Amino acid sequence: MWPGRVSLFCRHNRYTTDCPICSKEALPDQPARPAPARRASSSKTKKKSTVGARKVSGKYGAAGPYEDLEVSRYEVRLERVPGGLRLAEWVLATGELRRRAPVMEAGDLPGLVQRAIEQEVATGAEAEKLSDALAAEQGTGVSRGRTGDFWEELRVEPLEGGRVRIARWIERPGSGWERQETPVMLPAARFAEAFAGAASGASAPARP
Repeated sequence: MWPGRVSLFCRHNRYTTDCPICSKEALPDQPARPAPARRASSSKTKKKSTVGARKVSGKYGAAGPYEDLEVSRYEVRLERVPGGLRLAEWVLATGELRRRAPVMEAGDLPGLVQRAIEQEVATGAEAEKLSDALAAEQGTGVSRGRTGDFWEELRVEPLEGGRVRIARWIERPGSGWERQETPVMLPAARFAEAFAGAASGASAPARP
């Protein structure tokens, strides 16, 4: 080392100014270098939005409102769904689809069908078949079919107080016929057949 000169290298074999230890010892009065500021995020945190239940916005005809012990008020709607029609109860206070076989006033059935036709829920041959069932009276109408290996029936059944229940029944081996407490979804021709049977007051024919 040359006398009178200050070495550029520290004891750690680095340039003194680059050594993280010796640079602080050599320059005690120099303020510490401020830590780099964090870059502000360019995009704000997005809040997760709560997606509500989908609501049916298609065409339908309605009858009611009606009341029972479980809910204050509901209406029965006949509406277009993929593959056919759906007959179901809708709770008016919440706008929810009710999970049971629909019950309505027997005398309101013709108006329900007529309003559904006016709203083009059914057109052409489907509308013609449904129109034939407009003169509904208290009775029992049945439309038979199969679901897989089981027989099934769409029944329009008279209840007390002038009401009718429109439900699908399935015959299961060993347990007989069981009513399905769900909305009814079937082709329009099946509804027309059951409604026409109810209109004529025909009793259920023997199962094939």
